Amino acid sequence: MPLRIVLLGAGVSGLTTALLLSKSESYSVTVVAKHMPGDYDIEYASPWAGANFQPMSSALNNRWERRTWPELSRLAASVPEAGIHFQKSRVYHRRKDFDAADAPFGPLFNLNPWFRDLFPDYRELAQYELPEGMHSACEYTSVCINTAVYLPWLVGQCSKQGVVLKRAVISHIEELKTMHHSQHHVDIIINASGLLACRLGGVMDCSVVPVRGQIVIVRNEAETMINTSGTDDGATEICYLMSRAVGGGTVLGGTYDKGNWDPNPDPKTAGRIMRRCLEICPDLANGQGVEGLSVVRHGVGLRPSREGGLRVEADTSAFSDGTLLIHNYGHGGWGYNGSYGCAERVVELVDSFRTGLCVSPRALSNISLWEISPE
Repeated sequence: MPLRIVLLGAGVSGLTTALLLSKSESYSVTVVAKHMPGDYDIEYASPWAGANFQPMSSALNNRWERRTWPELSRLAASVPEAGIHFQKSRVYHRRKDFDAADAPFGPLFNLNPWFRDLFPDYRELAQYELPEGMHSACEYTSVCINTAVYLPWLVGQCSKQGVVLKRAVISHIEELKTMHHSQHHVDIIINASGLLACRLGGVMDCSVVPVRGQIVIVRNEAETMINTSGTDDGATEICYLMSRAVGGGTVLGGTYDKGNWDPNPDPKTAGRIMRRCLEICPDLANGQGVEGLSVVRHGVGLRPSREGGLRVEADTSAFSDGTLLIHNYGHGGWGYNGSYGCAERVVELVDSFRTGLCVSPRALSNISLWEISPE
């Protein structure tokens, strides 16, 4: 009899976790979510993401991204219907940002990054290749994801593996105990609720906060993904651009505004975003300035950040009836980057529970986060 699992959340973290679990006949998975791929809502972060693979973790905490990169690159190389393609990436370091504290995506801009050995074509740019005002830069081939294609592709893969998806609005984690599609008791609940973990009864994680990101999507295509270490337009504004696969347009960003729930794009901010992107990539509009950009839409997404970082662990205090609760949320702006690595960790915890290495949720509390990792 397979263990019955109910997973809350149909963002990239939830769907990837459901997909990896569904590959084992030992598990029967139901995904319950308020929002599904195809929806655009301020509470639902995944459709608004760029999305690309730009490492943002520290050297000591890179497992999630290091484990995700092989799968995303495999999909880009051999599964075109997933909506992922390879694109050259450049990361620029401004001189004036060297001493900036708590910069968005900080580890991405380290001068000697751990990910230099992750990409076979990683190289440092020569001085003559640098735009004015840049101290240094690196270049490598990464991937960019068309979220409007990739998220439905994940749904299709889950469905093919027998995962059942249900729409529902959940106010308390206890409600999930009766929501498996078999209508029988649930053995394991997985919480991949993202930003809504701060409002979910039984979790109410007050360390989860939104980080508002405003973007502009244009029809113009860029040959290279670009990230810069800072801007002169204020602490909440950043600069990046990337072209999505299979006609998804080019995403221009952006902002990094902690604690801001405002779902409405600001026209003045949009103007600054477009100006900054054209300064770093003037060829984007063929030298015509902002008027040369063909805008598809403006958007705002809320990155589901968590003070203290990611929570991927068993929660032994949630239930007293033997039901296991596992959390997988708090990814901030790197949910796609770490999607397969974090899902793999959830599968490890579930496998341990099933095989008897951990015979109860209480026993899980005695196991280190890394103790059963295959590293």
